[in-house]
Amino acid sequence: MVRVALGFVVWMVMMMVSLGVYRAQLSPTFYDQTCPNALSTIRSSIRTAIARERRMAASLIRLHFHDCFVNGCDASILLEATPKMESEREAVPNSRSVRGYEVIEKAKSQVDKICPGVVSCADILTVAARDASEYVGGPKWTVKLGRRDSTRAFKALADGGELPSFKDSLDQLTRLFSRKGLDTRDFVALSGAHTIGKAQCFLFRERLYDNSSDIDRGFAATRKTRCPAAGGDRNMEDLDMVTPDSFDNNYYRNLMQKKGLLATDQVLFGRGAATDSVVSEYSRNPSKFASDFAAAMVKMADIDPLTGSAGQIRRICSAVN
Repeated sequence: MVRVALGFVVWMVMMMVSLGVYRAQLSPTFYDQTCPNALSTIRSSIRTAIARERRMAASLIRLHFHDCFVNGCDASILLEATPKMESEREAVPNSRSVRGYEVIEKAKSQVDKICPGVVSCADILTVAARDASEYVGGPKWTVKLGRRDSTRAFKALADGGELPSFKDSLDQLTRLFSRKGLDTRDFVALSGAHTIGKAQCFLFRERLYDNSSDIDRGFAATRKTRCPAAGGDRNMEDLDMVTPDSFDNNYYRNLMQKKGLLATDQVLFGRGAATDSVVSEYSRNPSKFASDFAAAMVKMADIDPLTGSAGQIRRICSAVN
């Protein structure tokens, strides 16, 4: 009877693998035997890119976020368009906004020099986000590895509400994150990535010039110098004017002073919502913010990865093999 039961289990596992149902588990030690220097090689490449342009740290974290929210963390955002496939890069939330593709491609080429065809672009992107945070003074965390790369892109999903809009309400944002398995605390912590980086004028102009909006008047006046009422749509402003190049908790202090640059930032505080208490907590306790941000990034990186025999390991990140 035991032999029959054991045989049945083995048969079921084989059937699950053949049907693509079985999924290997992600693990921090995934490349320990096959490419032991993968993480240090990625780290060196990412640090070089950020040393050249500090803003790249924010861009890499955002690139990882925009990948994971559209069909999971599968590097589909890195694929360029072909005659048979539209690219997520061209979706409205990504076009002329998301950047850092060439940094991931460079890291991939460096890794493939030592371990060709072993490390996925999806894993490199995930590691890059962690290394970017650490480089600018933010938290670091243990990255689980073993993702594989998608063989297709999902532009329709990227355009169809899978990514947050700068006009979304707090309820809309909360529901969007919830659909990805991220709770309110995860949402508020991940929003703290806006402690670094920049935003384009057209994303926050309405907030500056709406006299009824929840914004500090002095703050608005200062920002209007770079964002006129008409024109200058692509002019850039720091999301955090106080410590724009450092990953810290000043973002939350800004929100409590009505100095959130984007409307989707300021909705986190000032309306008596559940997010108010989390913002207040993070403004007082930088270590709690750091630990919660790290935990939320790990959780986000677990969104629907391709593992086992699914997908592929791309030779270059911008194209299917």
